Amino acid sequence: MISDIVNAISGVFAFLTTPVSWVIVQFHKVFGAVFGPDTGWAWGLSIVSLVVLIRICLIPLFVKQIKSTRNMQLLQPQMKAIQERYKNDKQRQSEEMMKLYKETGTNPLSSCLPILVQSPFFFALYHTLAGIAENKKIGVIDQSLLDSAQKAHIFGAPLASKFTDSAAEVAKMGASLMDVRVVTAVMIIMMSASQFYTQRQLMTKNVDLTVKTPFMQQQKMLMYVFPLIFLFMGINFPVGVLVYWLTTNVWTMGQQMYVISRNPTPGSKAQAKMLEILQKHVVGHGATRTKRERNIVKAIVAKGRDRNEYERKFINGLTKASLAAQADGTVVASSSATAVLDEDGTPASGAPKRQQPKRQSKSQRQTAPTGKTEGTAQPGAKTSLEKKTEPQDAKPQGGAKPAGGNQARSKAKSGQRKGPQRPKSPTKK
Repeated sequence: MISDIVNAISGVFAFLTTPVSWVIVQFHKVFGAVFGPDTGWAWGLSIVSLVVLIRICLIPLFVKQIKSTRNMQLLQPQMKAIQERYKNDKQRQSEEMMKLYKETGTNPLSSCLPILVQSPFFFALYHTLAGIAENKKIGVIDQSLLDSAQKAHIFGAPLASKFTDSAAEVAKMGASLMDVRVVTAVMIIMMSASQFYTQRQLMTKNVDLTVKTPFMQQQKMLMYVFPLIFLFMGINFPVGVLVYWLTTNVWTMGQQMYVISRNPTPGSKAQAKMLEILQKHVVGHGATRTKRERNIVKAIVAKGRDRNEYERKFINGLTKASLAAQADGTVVASSSATAVLDEDGTPASGAPKRQQPKRQSKSQRQTAPTGKTEGTAQPGAKTSLEKKTEPQDAKPQGGAKPAGGNQARSKAKSGQRKGPQRPKSPTKK
């Protein structure tokens, strides 16, 4: 059933069979002169070279795909807000989504462009290898090249053999069914594993984990769905097509690793690792030495208070090393102490704090006049801070002692207020 569908789709792109077969033949001439024209190395490397040529031509589309995927990640909070606001009006929701895409210059289909553009060549190659398996001249492959391709084996498996072929069909190509199934099974597993690792690398290293959106759940689902699709469809692909698809998966994985390490998504683990390495390098040399380093520092400085957790750590690390990042991306030695910020933006414990004025003693406050009263006080005038003194021998007239004087003094000494006291409420013991 699946093979019939693939054959039908391959027939649609049959017009590409001639250019695809021509490219393979040109590479076969080169590798055939080195490894022999009838070897699996010559034909296998010709298919690998076809993949490399196509992927090089698709690099601009891949860069566009990375930018589109990153923009989609940044727009997820706004998209989620639109969905919640117009959840009962699907038409208005679609209009607002399209308006958001137009304002930000984002195309949701850009992330699928490399796969869509590459698919016709994939099916054209399938059509070519199917013709080789059926001993049919196809494209620019004549009878001599057809005989050579049928003799080519990759680790004992013919180039046009499939996992679902019968023992009789495999025997016609001069191979055993066990060899074909072992080679195809290993290649299918490697193809699915490379697809899983590529998607997992994107999810765990190049996604801002501080934002939880439905987009992340979709990517996580695709991480498990795509390998299963390749696993079940791979048994219907010829060995040459498996070589093609395994090569393009490995290319995608390596290309993505390079992009993630050089230009990671802000707030992702990949950015944290990149800034950690950059900080050690800048602190070790005391300056930014390459244009790339200057561009990274310049972008971080320009963000100001909008820096994320990892970018603040980077700036703090430079400050602790007595370095200051400049607006043009350069780093200079800083002699003045600069406040270091924690992850939440508050001053760190090791940052220099503002010095508080020392508190004066009571005697210093009494003797040292303030700046406002200095020079304006009249001679002999008493300030409010001076203690009023009265004669020690001043006694009431008539020599009579005031009633309760001793008791009042004893209460004042004990710290109680003068006058009638409120009765204390009884306490429970």
